[in-house]
Amino acid sequence: MIEPDEPLLEDSVDSDPVAQFGRWYEQSAVVMDAPEAMAVATADREGRPSVRMVLLKEWDDRGFVFFSNYDSRKGRELSDNPQASLLFHWEATARQVRIEGAVERTSDEESDAYFATRHRGSQIGAWASHQSQPTSGRPDLDRRVEESAAEFAEGPVPRPPWWGGIRVVPRSYEFWQHRDNRLHDRIRYTPDGSGWRIDRLQP
Repeated sequence: MIEPDEPLLEDSVDSDPVAQFGRWYEQSAVVMDAPEAMAVATADREGRPSVRMVLLKEWDDRGFVFFSNYDSRKGRELSDNPQASLLFHWEATARQVRIEGAVERTSDEESDAYFATRHRGSQIGAWASHQSQPTSGRPDLDRRVEESAAEFAEGPVPRPPWWGGIRVVPRSYEFWQHRDNRLHDRIRYTPDGSGWRIDRLQP
């Protein structure tokens, strides 16, 4: 773990949380292999939570995007309860970022554009796998992969209609940085008119 060179202070962070996230992301990318890995927490209609790791593919002022099968467990939960929480744990830089917000699906054009960049094997897999559904065994999955590969043997693989992007639209950010004696720095951003309110949280 690399100890941060400077403390995390209210008057030193960027006034824009997206810019602050980008700064930390780029610093983490220098010293670790997958800064884009993030935990996504969802909940069903009864409020029962679940969490899994996915990869961040895009972010901007509109939100943070990952891609998934909409019929998967997370896809169904986000349809029933369109709220999510993200967590980036960058141990190499002794930092974490938490993001909470509402979710929306990306446009068909955005989903098509990203799907076209995927490795062909992953494209075939998106057709073959009914994500989160039980299967009789690995041979059954392998058979469906072979069938999908044969179906799309000629030309490009189209995006399955049940697969696409999910955008988390932040309503809060928390930037966490390690400090000695567990007195960690925690800076939270919440909406404030046309900008963001910045608060320090106790560790």
